[in-house]
Amino acid sequence: MLMANTSSKAATPKASSGFSGFLDTYFQISERGSTVGREIRGGLVTFFAMSYIIILNPLILGLTPDSTGAYLGAELATGDPTTVGGGLPLIAATTALIAGILSIMMGAVAKFPIALAAGLGLNALVAYTIVKMPGMTWADGMGLVVLEGLVILVLVLTGFRTAVFRAVPAGLKTAISVGIGLFIAFIGLVNAGVVTTPAMFDYIPGNQPGTPVQLGTDKSIDSLPMLVFFLGLFAIVLLTARKVKGAMLWSILGATVLAVVLEQTLNIGAKNQGAGAGDNPTGWNLNAPAIPDSWFALPDFSLIGQFSLFGSFGKIGIVAVILLVFSLVLADFFDTMGTMVAVGGEAGLLDKEGNPPNIQSILVVDSLGAIAGGAGSVSSNTAFIESASGVGEGARTGLASIVTGLAFLAVTLFAPVVQLVPYEAATPALVFVGFLMMTQVTGIKWSDYEIALPAFLTMVIMPFTYSITDGIGAGFLFWTAIKLVKGKGRSVHPLMWVTTAMFVIYFALGPIQDALVG
Repeated sequence: MLMANTSSKAATPKASSGFSGFLDTYFQISERGSTVGREIRGGLVTFFAMSYIIILNPLILGLTPDSTGAYLGAELATGDPTTVGGGLPLIAATTALIAGILSIMMGAVAKFPIALAAGLGLNALVAYTIVKMPGMTWADGMGLVVLEGLVILVLVLTGFRTAVFRAVPAGLKTAISVGIGLFIAFIGLVNAGVVTTPAMFDYIPGNQPGTPVQLGTDKSIDSLPMLVFFLGLFAIVLLTARKVKGAMLWSILGATVLAVVLEQTLNIGAKNQGAGAGDNPTGWNLNAPAIPDSWFALPDFSLIGQFSLFGSFGKIGIVAVILLVFSLVLADFFDTMGTMVAVGGEAGLLDKEGNPPNIQSILVVDSLGAIAGGAGSVSSNTAFIESASGVGEGARTGLASIVTGLAFLAVTLFAPVVQLVPYEAATPALVFVGFLMMTQVTGIKWSDYEIALPAFLTMVIMPFTYSITDGIGAGFLFWTAIKLVKGKGRSVHPLMWVTTAMFVIYFALGPIQDALVG
């Protein structure tokens, strides 16, 4: 939530001498109406507002197997790639490390109060779509993230990024963000066990009386883990309504404490434990909260470098690779540009044309975030809108981002703590982030069917097909088709025609491959 910008109206503080004077000169602290103290405070507030990613990113990436049944980092940590959640500490440590380095880089090079970390939505695309494709591994998926970062870097350095940004209609850009938000929320509800699929595997329309999805296992709140989820969601909503900084983090921590107490006293256990599937239906949906053997450990960064840059080409084909990379690019840099403008506007740093200072440096660091995230196997790192909370506390310069980055680096020493957190405690944040992304829906002109229908299909197909790529493709196809039918084909940007043609091939890839083989 963006707060009123009041501190920028205060009298400009006087510059200091010595080291404080150096900081003031380098970061233009006094010139932007701030102080070193405000920057430090703002940087810490930003950290607490976005530090939930240290817990959430491992749970999204570490508890989802790839198409081969392997869990990210499990083999490095336990020697067995099929160990559920075995790589959580590695993912947490590397998530914090890369977020710390990139946030410091953003502060030192771009001198802008934006922090970076693994992006929600992007990690969901990798975990729930890319690595689920036939033959794909985590290394292959992270290689695509690196390729995405390289593409974005080239687009930034050549100026082509702006051209692509302008080619996609504004309504579709908004729909992509909203659709990802719905997808994230649906994932959170499913993985927490709130939404279940009791008849999904034997559901036959017209013959089966059941429904494809329902609430819980018997259409009611029937377990203590589900109660933990709802209490966590209530906590986020209430704390946010009270404008408490870091509402998501405090909710996760509070729900985790409750979950640990319940597990230690009642021994609830996980659903997947026991002699057979479904023998513990009221257990923790993915992982039981386990107290780690030690709270402190030297961080293990062995995930760095565990990616395959071109491994996916031989498994899913070059067309699918191009489309997936394109999907990552769309989800990444459109979100970043919106965040950059939103934070810059809150800080009073935009020029008359709505551009922040050092825009090229900001975009370069952001593109390096995608490369670094893929190389570290923690998914693409991108600018966080939570940076606006630090700006609301007075942050105006890159010094705040450096403070945020240093806090992330400090956390790498406490990675084992993620073993405490069950999905029921963390997934309320996914649902709430979905709500935040959903608020952008007002930016779509619903009275104009030329954009409203493609935008609607983009948003609903993402969660209903469990695929961000399918949602984007449907929106693009219907938008260009409507323009063509209405005789407005010449108004469609050439890049949109190229992209639409690629999606046609993507959706027809199965029949095309069958025809070629036959």
